[in-house]
Amino acid sequence: MKDEELYKLFSTANCDLEEPETGHEERFLSKLNESRNLKTSRNESLVRPLWTSWIAVAASIVFVILIAGSFLNTNILAKPADLAAVSPEMKETQEFYTKAIRAELQQVNASKSPETKIIIDDALVQLERLDKEYKKLRVDLSNSGKDKRVIFAMVSNLQQRIDLLNTVLTQIEEIKELKNNKNESTII
Repeated sequence: MKDEELYKLFSTANCDLEEPETGHEERFLSKLNESRNLKTSRNESLVRPLWTSWIAVAASIVFVILIAGSFLNTNILAKPADLAAVSPEMKETQEFYTKAIRAELQQVNASKSPETKIIIDDALVQLERLDKEYKKLRVDLSNSGKDKRVIFAMVSNLQQRIDLLNTVLTQIEEIKELKNNKNESTII
């Protein structure tokens, strides 16, 4: 229906069919080229800020990842610090205690017998518990920035191990003495 109306309009209307002036095509093409140049320069001006903003965002993301990675690397993924990392004196203290603990542990293991088995096994379980606490303290030392309270707790943990092993050795000696006394009182 609309097509018929348009057809009637153009068939009855007097349309001017004159030729355009000379040079019209050249002027049209030059204006078209100018508009294209304006559009591309506008697009370039829009694209440049877009790219610069994207580059800024990407650089910010990389920066945040690097900061987070260094934070995670030093605090969470890093190997927990030991007393030796605090100072040379603490290194000597740690070496002294570890040597003493090893020596007493060897004495305890050498004294193992059916009579002392229960005491030694119990001591080993307690030593394992103290070792787990010491590992937690090492992590705390790394996180706290070498807090003196954590250092004191670590030294106390090592002292508790030595005290435990000394107590076990004393009990083993008492058991051996009782065994020898019983055997001495027996008359053949």
